Amino acid sequence: MANIKSAIKRVEVNNKKRTQNQSAKSDMRSQIKQVEKFVEANDVENAKAALRETTQKIDKAVQKGLIHKNNGNRQKARLTKQVNGLGA
Repeated sequence: MANIKSAIKRVEVNNKKRTQNQSAKSDMRSQIKQVEKFVEANDVENAKAALRETTQKIDKAVQKGLIHKNNGNRQKARLTKQVNGLGA
């Protein structure tokens, strides 16, 4: 453990931020799985609604730097393609 007061504070802040980031990232992943579940069940209406929420979560994660921009765009494109495939 750190001895210097500022280092102790930095460790606490890092731990707090890490838990917040883990929570946001986990929430995003859960939302992605929700869309995939609706696609699997051929539920078009719920899939489209869930896709809108998921897109927002992914954008927020990119904005916070939790995931890379290209990763976010890839996830959104993949999910959108799956949901659009249901309507056809």
